[in-house]
Amino acid sequence: MLETRKQNNNYIVFDDSLINDNIECCFDVQFWQKSNKVIGSATGRGTTWFIQLAEIQGALRHYRRGGLLGKIISDHYFFTCWQKTRSIAEFHLLRELRDANVNVPKPIAARVKKKWGTYQADLLSEKVPDAQDLVAILQQRSLTADEYSAIAKQIKKMHQAQVNHTDLNIHNILLDKQGKVWLIDFDKCYQQSGEKWKEKNLQRLLRSFNKELNKRQIKWQMRDWDLLIQSY
Repeated sequence: MLETRKQNNNYIVFDDSLINDNIECCFDVQFWQKSNKVIGSATGRGTTWFIQLAEIQGALRHYRRGGLLGKIISDHYFFTCWQKTRSIAEFHLLRELRDANVNVPKPIAARVKKKWGTYQADLLSEKVPDAQDLVAILQQRSLTADEYSAIAKQIKKMHQAQVNHTDLNIHNILLDKQGKVWLIDFDKCYQQSGEKWKEKNLQRLLRSFNKELNKRQIKWQMRDWDLLIQSY
């Protein structure tokens, strides 16, 4: 069940079927380290910490800015209302997508800490087990027609839910050992009416394939894109 806690300038939303103890501490990596629950990490714009929870593994992420502004204001954002903060918005969007049968990580808990007119944000979501992104896989082997079809079907479901993935690229598409396709990283994504933006999503994904083809010599060619589009 979804629960919300608001105290002073802190706002937390969480799924009590996945986590219900030490909610205020669960966004502090030192808490998990002291409990010997940290099982790994990944470094990108910041560090994502992988946590062993009672039922599933979680991925704990602190939101950080990129670009030039990020060098000046690394992790503070302008506050307008709780529901429009980045972690709370992503938490609820993941729930919407799961309700639409899109394979996305389970949202576990999100927190916003407000100070004056700015806020900091954290998200604890499911770590997809035994999965790699398409970049890692395509550096080793080509994908099958069935795998491209499965990717297309997940993107189609996302679009039918009217969700605009503003950063749809092959780093944000995972394939697990059972052949299941997952879509991840919905920061700054949103639901949008209409149809034209869906083609822009697909073109962004195509640019990502071409970029990694040139950068990492992935095992991909244009006829693979045709397979994906035919299934979409």
